[in-house]
Amino acid sequence: MRSKSIITLILIATIAFSCKNENNSDPVNSELKTNSVKQKMKKKEVVYQVFTRLFGNTNTTNKPWGTLEENGVGKFNDFTDKALAEIKDLGITHIWYTGVPHHDLITDYTKYGISNDDPDIVKGRAGSPYAVKDYYNVNPDLAENVENRLQEFEALIERSHKAGLKVLIDIVPNHVARNYQSLTNPEGTTDFGAEDDKTVTYAANNNFYYNPGEVFEVPDWKNGYQPLGGENHPLADGKFEEIPAKWTGNGSRASKPDMNDWYETVKVNYGVSPDGKKDFDELPEGFDNEDYKKHYEFWKDKTVPSSWVKFKNIALYWTEKGVDGFRFDMAEMVPVEFWSYMNSNIKMKNTDAFLLAEVYNPSLYRDYIKKGKMDYLYDKVQLYDTLKHVIQGHGSTYNIPPIQEDLKDIEHHMLHFLENHDEQRIASPDFAGNAQKGKPAMVVSATSTTAPTMVYFGQEFGEKAEEDLGFGDPTRTSIFDYGSVPSVVRWVNNKQFDGGQSTAEELALRDFYKRLLNFTINSSALMGNYQDIHLYNQQNTEWYNDKVLSFVRWSDDEQLIIVSNFNADNTYGFELQLPEDLVKKLGLSDGEYEVKDELYGNYTSVLKVEDGKAEVRVDIKPLESFILKIQE
Repeated sequence: MRSKSIITLILIATIAFSCKNENNSDPVNSELKTNSVKQKMKKKEVVYQVFTRLFGNTNTTNKPWGTLEENGVGKFNDFTDKALAEIKDLGITHIWYTGVPHHDLITDYTKYGISNDDPDIVKGRAGSPYAVKDYYNVNPDLAENVENRLQEFEALIERSHKAGLKVLIDIVPNHVARNYQSLTNPEGTTDFGAEDDKTVTYAANNNFYYNPGEVFEVPDWKNGYQPLGGENHPLADGKFEEIPAKWTGNGSRASKPDMNDWYETVKVNYGVSPDGKKDFDELPEGFDNEDYKKHYEFWKDKTVPSSWVKFKNIALYWTEKGVDGFRFDMAEMVPVEFWSYMNSNIKMKNTDAFLLAEVYNPSLYRDYIKKGKMDYLYDKVQLYDTLKHVIQGHGSTYNIPPIQEDLKDIEHHMLHFLENHDEQRIASPDFAGNAQKGKPAMVVSATSTTAPTMVYFGQEFGEKAEEDLGFGDPTRTSIFDYGSVPSVVRWVNNKQFDGGQSTAEELALRDFYKRLLNFTINSSALMGNYQDIHLYNQQNTEWYNDKVLSFVRWSDDEQLIIVSNFNADNTYGFELQLPEDLVKKLGLSDGEYEVKDELYGNYTSVLKVEDGKAEVRVDIKPLESFILKIQE
């Protein structure tokens, strides 16, 4: 989830920051360099994001605004040992179960003591997973037995671990549902806002911001939109009682937010006053170089705002249940000092916790990594956006090496993806209209840095997201409504999870992803060194152009030349050049070396080294990629 108003500022920040971080000898990078050295001893990580209630649903009705009974819903139990083994076999190390915490939804569970949610403050019928109603329990839609829903998720954690997968879930620290109410708070824990002084706009220990004396008003609906598509519903009456009105999740202070605001949520107060004053301690100068243990010690004797403690307790609650890490929604809208406190507490419980944050402002990247102790951030506004333009045919690959140069001091921390729940499907007409066009970008995304790769479920089948299910729009798989994902339904094949109904094209694409991802998690070179050869070949190689990209990755025991052709129509042939300094780094003596493609194994060539210079003949077909391993 993200605010477009934030994203519009990104390009300016990117340019401003590009020159600031070129000096890797700067002492502020010492911890990052140490981490980088340690990472060379590890393997690449691959995250599989799966929208939990869509994965196992084989009901293909997909009626707009359809009910759970009409359109069906997937369950925790759909992730069988067989399903998880197949996901693991794809080359996955971590599975992010999206939409697990109990969020607002329009299905009646009152017989289980769960209050109904108001359609006037719920997006879609199945609801937004980013409007969490109860952090100490899970979405009742996902359980076979609602009364045992928490136990069913705990069993899924256990099955996932048995399959060799680490488990991630969402925490949404910036906002909660307007009607937050936990039914299963641990002893000594209270709901957000339970102790707030609602007579003031702000107090350091208030969990929310208020407009005293004002009542909340439902937005004016525009462009024909009506909750539940205009269906007659007793609670869809244009009213929701909230006195006094709270500020909305995206920061709107209006008691009557706009329908384009995050009106279904309320903003959490982290001890930052409306005029920006921080009512908490700030980290000492240079403390970004300290490890999480020092950060934990710093906060141990400090008084922090109530909301900090609440979210820390939530994270530790799920850590105790075996969750291996978290994806933090809109982390940049929360003070970085909170993340120092939060993440150091998590790491003290689980040193290996996988902490991934949604941050879109490049000028904040290093603060959230160093001061906030995040492991990984989305590489969205630089690599993803640039690759998307190249895939669509109006971007140049010459824009990619400068991104790698700009981020080289934090490259390990910038997670790569081509799809997620916020982004358009590659195969959708508004993106590329053809999943094959994403293949060269996927190779680049997965092999160009030591950072983790993320794949969104259905991406490996070329899912088009053509269904109009209600609130969500086609081109993105809806996260707001009940439905199913056609390509995934075919692969699930009546819960056999064997691709028995998949098309030949879908199975071939999945085979590509399986080959690529499994190679990445077993390659030492991809956790080693990187050097661009793209810009060098732009100047020195005939027939080389901006629809091709090339770079070299190497370790002590593996040397790779990676080449991708983004052109959907043209085959290119050229003598790819390696500059003299790179030949020295690779330790190549004069002579000839066989190079063989590691993806499919059906392309070989010869790397010729003479007088310290090297070249290799490459003939690469449309949308083809080679991972050429230099043979000893």
